[in-house]
Amino acid sequence: MTLFDKLDKLELKELLVKCWMTHDGAWFYNTVKEYGIDAANKLNKGAIRNLSVLEMKRIRKALGMENVKITTFEQLKKFIDDGFSILKGGFMKFQYTFPETNRMHWEMDKCFAFEGMKMIGIKQGYECGVIYRVCCWLDALEIKYELKPKINECSLYSQEKCVGDIIVILD
Repeated sequence: MTLFDKLDKLELKELLVKCWMTHDGAWFYNTVKEYGIDAANKLNKGAIRNLSVLEMKRIRKALGMENVKITTFEQLKKFIDDGFSILKGGFMKFQYTFPETNRMHWEMDKCFAFEGMKMIGIKQGYECGVIYRVCCWLDALEIKYELKPKINECSLYSQEKCVGDIIVILD
């Protein structure tokens, strides 16, 4: 019996997400060492933008929604919940809610990405990739939105809290 056969779905997901995030962090660290924080942020955001298109295509396919345009907030909520059920690991301690129609709210007291940056000795200058990725998902789904507050530098570093809203504009 192989490890694949021994692990249940949740254990397998956690292992794969942790390995993927470790690779992501190692890539970022090595890019910072070689090219500096500004180049690493730029390359990271480019990779996130490219990845998000593929992620959304794959999630749509897995949900049987390849040809379905998301037009209601209920559809979007379900899609986001389904996406995070696959792509969010248990170590990713962020919460998101939908407190009212067309609003997604997030809060992070502790961010896995920021904690990773601190582990590799980078606090200042890291530009948030987590919220950027969710925004790229919306772009890939062709959903208009407004981000409040606008984020660039990591909010946990600059403001010691990460909280905000994504207001979606659906037809």
